[in-house]
Amino acid sequence: MSMIDPARLDADPPARPRRAGPRGLTPIVPRATVAGRALVAVVAIMTFLAGLTIGSVMAVRATAQAWRSDVAREVTIQIRAGDPAAVAAQVKLASELAAQTPGISAANVLTEDETARLLEPWLGTGLDLSSLPVPRIIVLRLDPAAAPDLTRLRRTLTDRIPTATLDDHRGWSRRLGAVAEGVVVTGLGLLLLVATATILSVVFATRAAVATNRTVVEVLHFVGARDGFIAAQFQRHFLRVGAEGGAIGGAAAAALFLAVALLPRFGVGGDPEAPSVFTWLHPGPWGFAGIAAAVVLMACVTALTSRLTVYRTLRAIT
Repeated sequence: MSMIDPARLDADPPARPRRAGPRGLTPIVPRATVAGRALVAVVAIMTFLAGLTIGSVMAVRATAQAWRSDVAREVTIQIRAGDPAAVAAQVKLASELAAQTPGISAANVLTEDETARLLEPWLGTGLDLSSLPVPRIIVLRLDPAAAPDLTRLRRTLTDRIPTATLDDHRGWSRRLGAVAEGVVVTGLGLLLLVATATILSVVFATRAAVATNRTVVEVLHFVGARDGFIAAQFQRHFLRVGAEGGAIGGAAAAALFLAVALLPRFGVGGDPEAPSVFTWLHPGPWGFAGIAAAVVLMACVTALTSRLTVYRTLRAIT
């Protein structure tokens, strides 16, 4: 074994009969190994799963907020089907009562064609709805500057028009909010599992790398190399591994969301304006920022975990 100059330990790693590094010296941790490539794949997969989770959670959260915002701005009045003349008079009276209520900016009576389009997702197209007891619907636009007294309006409608029903969608909005919160909590749990699996993978990979290079590590340790110097070699190696794997996984997740967002423009997934997974599964700027943050966090977690693992291994040597 050749002698190692302790004066150079803080400057360059010792040479070994392996492929030389950029300055002609071989790093302590070999860069191209089967275990290293496997860890890159593991980190890429974990980052991809984390990116999918973050993007999906942000998409669901943004969609739920948009739906709840739309619901909060509108309420509806339904007039049960009956004699056409009587129903027309009731629709007119309900519109007038709604227009006289403070806090309601507009009352729009849906035509039969508009009502039929609302029922198309359930009944299909081309159906004759004239023989069905389809209610007439009045959409009330709320004034954001003044909250209307919906309880009073509901009481007035019940007294004047027994067949009228006021629906303010508050129950549905609460259920939608609960679903969105449940998705966020589930996403956080999945991210925690992904982070745990990544940390365990890095711990095992670091221990394997230390065991493979145990002779070199022991020699460096006994000739006076600081633990920080040895740990830094492993940290740089695993930081590179984490950054490479994280970039691959994050780019794959971002590309998937971009593809889902662009598919309707090429005629895939049906009408771009129709509600479908292609129209709401878009994470938005914050979702893509979260994916980028996951890449950086994955690289940092990989490097930090390897450093702590090396420190614990060095303590065992002493």
